[in-house]
Amino acid sequence: MIEALLIGGDSVPGGGAAIDIENPATGDVVASPRSASRPQLDAAVDAAAAALPDWRGLAQGDRSEALRGIAGALHAEREDVARLLTVDTGRPYRRNLLYVDFTVAVFRQYAELARVHGGRVVPSNDPGQLSLVTRMPYGVVGCLVPWNYPLTLLAFKVAPALATGNTVVVKGAPETTLSTLRLGPIFAAHTPPGVVNLVAGGRDVGERLVSHDQVDMVAFTGSTAAGRAIGAVCAALTRPTHLELGGKDPAIVFDDVDPALAAEAVVWAAFLNAGQVCTSTERVYVHHSVHDEFVANAARLAATLRVGDPMDDATQIGPMRTAAGRDRVRGQLDEAVAAGARIVTGGEAIPGPGYFLRPTVVTGVDHSMRLMHDETFGPVLPVMPFDDDDEAFRLAADTPYGLGASLYTHTPSRVQRAAAELAVGNLWINDPVVDNQAAPFGGVRASGNARELGLEGLEAFTTAKHVHWNMELQEKSWWYPYEE
Repeated sequence: MIEALLIGGDSVPGGGAAIDIENPATGDVVASPRSASRPQLDAAVDAAAAALPDWRGLAQGDRSEALRGIAGALHAEREDVARLLTVDTGRPYRRNLLYVDFTVAVFRQYAELARVHGGRVVPSNDPGQLSLVTRMPYGVVGCLVPWNYPLTLLAFKVAPALATGNTVVVKGAPETTLSTLRLGPIFAAHTPPGVVNLVAGGRDVGERLVSHDQVDMVAFTGSTAAGRAIGAVCAALTRPTHLELGGKDPAIVFDDVDPALAAEAVVWAAFLNAGQVCTSTERVYVHHSVHDEFVANAARLAATLRVGDPMDDATQIGPMRTAAGRDRVRGQLDEAVAAGARIVTGGEAIPGPGYFLRPTVVTGVDHSMRLMHDETFGPVLPVMPFDDDDEAFRLAADTPYGLGASLYTHTPSRVQRAAAELAVGNLWINDPVVDNQAAPFGGVRASGNARELGLEGLEAFTTAKHVHWNMELQEKSWWYPYEE
């Protein structure tokens, strides 16, 4: 088990406070790596700044070769990494294998995409001129990665940042420190010293990284509250941010689809990773004519999901990551029930060790309840009926968030209306919570300003520069003394 930081190409033990890593399936502390001390964080940023000129100046083919090397080494160790991810996150091992593969694919994608996209030639003002729009790296990027998908979301930031010539300092979430540090030897073997630096720690280390005077850009995935605080710091420093924040994603089930089949899709979207996904379906609006049938099917399926040991191949739902997270979810449920909601199935913690919560379907909800307007981030599916399309779209839009929305319909005009009216970055029709590596992912409003994946994910880590070149030095009529 790797517990060392990666600073300037060297593997070093942390000099700060210990971070107790709990296995969420058992509650046991499995490791206590040490966080980065303040001097170590400064050294990591200094190393990234020192490595920047040479890395930025490399031929694109050389940077792409490094990313391919990272991808190949990670793929070769996929089973070991997936097992560590299972301990760190509580997500079933079988799914973690898929997420390691996805991480590998993202590094490979940006290795190749950066080789074919670096800017454009635009029409010049006059003959004898050349106007170029080049894409330049920002410089040192501070990357703050969350605990729910620690390697995949690291790749969403680090792969395009490295491909375009930036250097990085990465701080993973304390809960999944082991997964982040596990990549240290791989980065050290395939990039020059200082190009990638991995540090560990909590809020204090993150705040120091965000405000460090040698950091040129901050990329963060996490809660809206934390993202706003980071944005405020960076705004005062006129420092660009790449913020992928929370969501309260709605699903609308219309009366022209099979409610049993729609229930299968929604249950998947609500309970994947125990509901701990920023794009989880967290509120469902179902046409009143199919509401009862939808609820019956969703409850039946939720009650049969296999919750348990994430290393067991039969397990479908693992534990929540922390006891505090489970308590927060149960608090929302208790408040909703007190206000008149009804738990159809689930809702209780599973006795024994670990932070398990049974998948929960709730009816009798309304928008006065936190369950319908605050991010829940747990295995809870609240269902509310609607009478007509106008009411459905009004309810779906009643949120400060804007990450994603799902529609279940065979009516094109409804899809067109959703695309025009719902302020979200991702709209899924009849196939929820699907990433496409070729297309951008991100949100608007309280869900942030970032775009990851696709060409947009590459350009997000570059700034545009206009190069205007007059081939010859020739006098211009507007130069002084133009009066003559």
